[in-house]
Amino acid sequence: MPMKVTVAIDCMGGDHGPAVTIPAAEAFLRHHPDASVILVGRPEALEAGAATLAARFSGRVLVQPASEVVAMDEAPANAMRTKRDSSMRVAVNLVKDGQAHAAVSAGNTGALMAISRFVLKTLPGIDRPAIASVLPSIKGQTYVLDLGANVDCTPEHLLQFGVMGAMLVAAVEHIERPSVGLLNIGEEAIKGNDVVKQAGLLLRDSGLNFYGNVEGDDIFKGTTDVVVCDGFVGNVLLKTSEGLAQMLARFLREEFGRSLVSKLMALFALPVLNRFKHRVDHRRYNGAALVGLRGVVVKSHGSADVFGFEQAIHRAAEAASNDLVERITTRMAAMQGVVT
Repeated sequence: MPMKVTVAIDCMGGDHGPAVTIPAAEAFLRHHPDASVILVGRPEALEAGAATLAARFSGRVLVQPASEVVAMDEAPANAMRTKRDSSMRVAVNLVKDGQAHAAVSAGNTGALMAISRFVLKTLPGIDRPAIASVLPSIKGQTYVLDLGANVDCTPEHLLQFGVMGAMLVAAVEHIERPSVGLLNIGEEAIKGNDVVKQAGLLLRDSGLNFYGNVEGDDIFKGTTDVVVCDGFVGNVLLKTSEGLAQMLARFLREEFGRSLVSKLMALFALPVLNRFKHRVDHRRYNGAALVGLRGVVVKSHGSADVFGFEQAIHRAAEAASNDLVERITTRMAAMQGVVT
């Protein structure tokens, strides 16, 4: 990371809370000697773990008390209106106040988006923030957005998603001109509904490295660095791919466990299976950026373990230290003649 970065961590969010978030913060600090963290949460829940971290990483660990916690099933509007001292909101406020460069939470997705949008506001030229995450591909990985924040989108929204996705990949993956694809039911420009066809025209005139229309299988082929779609399609895509991965893993376990011979074959195949598991390990891709805000916020999967949550912290630090917000702002300013 080119600059020293401080990440505010909502330690209370997710299914596991401090049992995962604090060890993940420790792993992150161990792997990033120039980074710092601010642990946000109820003091009594953080006391022991935070003290250990502070002693081990002198000057790189701060604790910010927060008296409330947003429940995983809580209505976003309620979380925003009534829990002004929640660990989630305090972490986002630290970004707004400039005390942290990025915030990470494994908590309620809707609440995190609502709080982040209310506290940080959207960037100039951006109508709606989007959720951008990574899916594995044959070539490595593909960034996809939106994954559920915006169900009904206009062509202009899809154009903005293209800009945000491209700048995210440029910042995090250090690719100068990431390729952008528009998810459609066919590669031809005449395919799709009116919104997608109009979005294609805007993207072609945007100055981005626009590849054109891509289909669902192109995501896993790695045809483009970024794939753009509305939140309804993106969320269905994400949940379908997660379900498919779980089904394939279960099928493999069942087939290798059918007989003694199958179990012996599994032993011989173990190195190959372990390499396969590593390549498709969802934990490696954990961390969805809420792009389009005046600050960096990353959402971790609620059930993430220590390794998975560490990856989310790492993504947040990379985005912040490589000027994601400034990149989007500059690009949108250069496109004022295109964005309406």
